[in-house]
Amino acid sequence: MKTAVPCYYHLDVEVSPERVGQVSRILAAHLRYWDLDNLVAPVCHGTELLLRAIDRHATDKHTSIEMWWNRQHLITAVAEDDRDLRPDQDLRACLADIAAMSDGWGCCASETGSKIIWFSQRARAGQRVPLVPTAPEPSLRQVLQVPRALPVAALAAPAAPGGKALEGAR
Repeated sequence: MKTAVPCYYHLDVEVSPERVGQVSRILAAHLRYWDLDNLVAPVCHGTELLLRAIDRHATDKHTSIEMWWNRQHLITAVAEDDRDLRPDQDLRACLADIAAMSDGWGCCASETGSKIIWFSQRARAGQRVPLVPTAPEPSLRQVLQVPRALPVAALAAPAAPGGKALEGAR
């Protein structure tokens, strides 16, 4: 079992609709590696909300995503560099959803002028989400027929007259 040590991850990405799903899978892989399986769904959902809103409203699509885990809380921050994007107007619905699903959230500006939107979730290492086994599905589209049972007499070949076939085999 992995020990609970503080972890950090940083990702720079140009936001586009097809990149949102890729970023979500990358973050989910890091959360599972950190043994934070129970946070995969809320963190990926919140990040997807922010990235889609930035894709819709921002002109500068460059975004940085950071995750910190300090053994008690996982903090996810999304920073964007568009000076014209106003979180209080353009991202209002997105921020309301994030506030409802997270333990804490906020928005601040950095010294470079970018806006950082962050949210946190309480976390404990080793809390795993049980995987639900799925029933196997047949991979063939057509069902193959089982061969009919042939009578034993039909399987045995007629012997050569006089046993000459056996003599030649010696």
